[in-house]
Amino acid sequence: MVTPLRDERTLVLQLRDAISALIGDQGLKPGDQLPTEAELTKQFQISRPALREALKLLEQDGAIYVKHGKGRFVSAAAALQVERPITCFESVTDMMHRSGYRPTNKVLSISEEVASEEVQTALRLAPDARVVRLERLRMQGEEVLVYCVDYIPRSIIPERLYDVDWSGSLLDLLERHGQRPRMSTASATSIMLPPEVRERNDLHDFGPAFLITETAFTPTGLPVVYAKDYHRGSRFSFSFVRK
Repeated sequence: MVTPLRDERTLVLQLRDAISALIGDQGLKPGDQLPTEAELTKQFQISRPALREALKLLEQDGAIYVKHGKGRFVSAAAALQVERPITCFESVTDMMHRSGYRPTNKVLSISEEVASEEVQTALRLAPDARVVRLERLRMQGEEVLVYCVDYIPRSIIPERLYDVDWSGSLLDLLERHGQRPRMSTASATSIMLPPEVRERNDLHDFGPAFLITETAFTPTGLPVVYAKDYHRGSRFSFSFVRK
């Protein structure tokens, strides 16, 4: 079956992910041989150089290894999977769905302001650049699960702020403006909600939060979102592979 690749991500990264998915879809186990280069180029309709670059990335990740003169084989690391990988880039909504929640979004505030030094640095903005500040609660029923603050360069959103539905997916909104992020850098810390946030939103029972501070980038490396997401510590856990 021919599986042509169509995506905004660079072809090599996209192809790496596709081959990784193929390993799982075909049930390949550690020690099993990958399809040949000829078979993969035909299946994905890509050039041999792009394929080799993608295979190099998988080899660097430890997912495959090479036996010279014999081919490429699945490594034991490829079989290691985690339920909630902290390294996976996804929207907060998708993350909550994967955790079994069906969240609703409550917009607390939407404003335009001059970017702070912290936001300027994260989004690589000029000192006088303006940003959209979006503050939301992610809820399951009446329980607040995540408190979110997002900053988006104002130049990306040309509409008047109150003409935009901010309760939906922020990634989908950015995609409509041709700036959907595909990757991010992030840090994670354990922290309490800021006192003013607890008081203003009656979140005294929120408890310790797992704060993920994240800058999201388009495939070309343009930073388009700076986010601070406070996850209720008693409701979320993350996992990862160490190798």
